[in-house]
Amino acid sequence: MKIFFLICSLLFTLVINAQSSVSVIPIPKVLEEKEGHFKPGNKLSIVAGDATLAPLVQHAGQLFTEAAGVKNIEQPRSPKQGLKNAVYLQLDSQAVKHEEGYVLDVTKTSITLKAKTPRGIFYGLQTLTQLIPVDKDKSIPAVHIEDEPRFAWRGMMFDNCRHMFSVDFIKRFIDQLAYHKLNKFHWHLTEDQGWRIEIKKYPRLQTVAAYRNGTQYGPNRQKDVDSIRYGGYYTQEQIREVVAYAASKYIEVIPEIEMPGHSVAAITAYPHLACNPVSFETGKPHEVRKVWGVSKDIYCAGNDTVFAFLQDVLTEVMQLFPSRYIHIGGDEAPHDAWKKCPKCQQRMKEEGLKNEAELQSWFIRRMEGFINAHNKKLIGWEEIMQGGLTPNATVHSWLGTKSGLQASKMGNDVIMSPYSHLYFDGYQAEPAIEPLAIGYYTPLETVYSFEPRHPDMSDKDAEHLLGAQANLWTEFIRTEPYFQYMVFPRMDALAEITWSPKEKKDYADFEKRLQTQLKRYDKLNINYRIPVPVLTATYDADSTATITLQNRAGSGVVRYAINEEKVTEASPVYKAPLAIKKGQTLRFAAFPSNGRQSSTDYFPKKPRRK
Repeated sequence: MKIFFLICSLLFTLVINAQSSVSVIPIPKVLEEKEGHFKPGNKLSIVAGDATLAPLVQHAGQLFTEAAGVKNIEQPRSPKQGLKNAVYLQLDSQAVKHEEGYVLDVTKTSITLKAKTPRGIFYGLQTLTQLIPVDKDKSIPAVHIEDEPRFAWRGMMFDNCRHMFSVDFIKRFIDQLAYHKLNKFHWHLTEDQGWRIEIKKYPRLQTVAAYRNGTQYGPNRQKDVDSIRYGGYYTQEQIREVVAYAASKYIEVIPEIEMPGHSVAAITAYPHLACNPVSFETGKPHEVRKVWGVSKDIYCAGNDTVFAFLQDVLTEVMQLFPSRYIHIGGDEAPHDAWKKCPKCQQRMKEEGLKNEAELQSWFIRRMEGFINAHNKKLIGWEEIMQGGLTPNATVHSWLGTKSGLQASKMGNDVIMSPYSHLYFDGYQAEPAIEPLAIGYYTPLETVYSFEPRHPDMSDKDAEHLLGAQANLWTEFIRTEPYFQYMVFPRMDALAEITWSPKEKKDYADFEKRLQTQLKRYDKLNINYRIPVPVLTATYDADSTATITLQNRAGSGVVRYAINEEKVTEASPVYKAPLAIKKGQTLRFAAFPSNGRQSSTDYFPKKPRRK
């Protein structure tokens, strides 16, 4: 009998552990749950062991006020120990070796956060934020956490060229980068469809290049184009404001100034920068591009004024961005105009270049020399490898991961951003149930499955793997809610693949933790994509399907409709498996407690067109 009760007790303990209240994304390197909880109460002391941590004391105070409802935050001037209900922030290079690492201990009476640097303290506070329950009971579970990032480069790219977003929205996006322990904000600022950064020496970049006379709003480039003037740009004062705000969150802002391709907007403002005074594609005067895709109109590689212009631009850019990196694009630059341009052909002869691919490499090297002379490093998309690669350039691998592998073997630094896994403008489910997006398919599980280190990388090669980055191009993303819909919760998967140890990755566990994260997004009014219920089907001999639906939204119910076009709040609530006969169509959606609704999925699926 005693053995029976012992077994029951052990089983009960296992169940309690399985239903842990600890839900952190990205999952820490070491997480040990302890007995008891820390209850913040109405009064809390936050004690810093170093004067440099004063801003983080303020941050911690705001954290406990907003997330835990603490009304009285005290900040003792001297680092007293043994205070009741206290949070201790300490710099300790012996306890923590990694520059971005931290150690967090939560006990019944206090919280101690140690790190080698203030940055580590900051990341520890992001974890602490997630330990505070979303519900009314703000008791923080006792834990011991040792944590540090797997990769140094954990980033996202924000494209403001196709569509503009407010500075306030960009700041809120930066807040979420920080919350997810991402540390690089790649800001895409120049493109065929608009020039978005103020350059004082060239005013026509503001008056001409920043505006287009129409925008493609659908998949058809010929028919789906309006005639509404659209545009704008960020002033240098606004740029500085964003950069400073990001720095306060330990985020480096990397500007992208495209060259030699994706330059139609600049060429429209200053036509002498192109190979022809009129468009190579249309034969008409240059015009800021209305439609998406790749243009054959690019900067002229044989014209020295092009390089003077770009150097002037970068001089102002470098004064605004303290980042050690300048991203120059370098992708999707057709050479058709260069092949017909006498100046470009003469340049090739003078420089002993065999073809236009080598001319592009020469173009990039020339600009890299200028960038390096200003103590900056060049990043370019993988096309910069065409015609040769300089030893100092960082390769941004996006068509796949093979170019990243090749560059690492050449001794160049690499950032992995394959569109197959990390382009967040792709569909999150089949197009039939999703808002308009770019054609490829990058659902949450695909993002989570990405492994930044190529299997053929040696340990030496891997020393050049900086990390990974997700990119969000905004061709069809016009509004803030839609932007959030495309980012969240895929950003959570990005955070885990760039921060957490590879061996800790577990998609099933990630999905469970994500349900709590979605509740946090509700508190922040983030318009995340609600996971569609998972459907499982088994078939009888007469082709009747027994359907099971699993809600992944973290709250609420699943509703369904049979042989009806829509699922609404008035539709039946799914409670038990459903029998769907041949010829019937089932539609279903999640209705979480936030009052929203997921995309409506359906069964059986229609066969795809070949």
